[in-house]
Amino acid sequence: MATDQLSIVFGALADPTRRAILARLADGPATVNELAEPFAVTLPAISKHLKVLERAGLISRGREKQWRPCRLEAEPLREANEWTNRYRQFWESSFDKLDAHLRTILKGSEQ
Repeated sequence: MATDQLSIVFGALADPTRRAILARLADGPATVNELAEPFAVTLPAISKHLKVLERAGLISRGREKQWRPCRLEAEPLREANEWTNRYRQFWESSFDKLDAHLRTILKGSEQ
């Protein structure tokens, strides 16, 4: 069964190490060694995380002389954001209803 691209993106974003890598790449391109530096994991483990991010379309890997810098690709994040924003109105409405209900309860207890 084929997995849709949005599911692959959310799967990649589910891991805190991968989210930290994306946050670092938001500051600009970096090598695998630079990305691995803050983590207590092996370079092969970081490479596996990078493959997941690359498969999700969240990063690209270039070639510049002897190094392969990784770059953030923001389009899949925009698409994920659009998908989650569809539910924003639902949540805001639910919170507004909860707020109104709590205000009613508090007014009743003051009497």
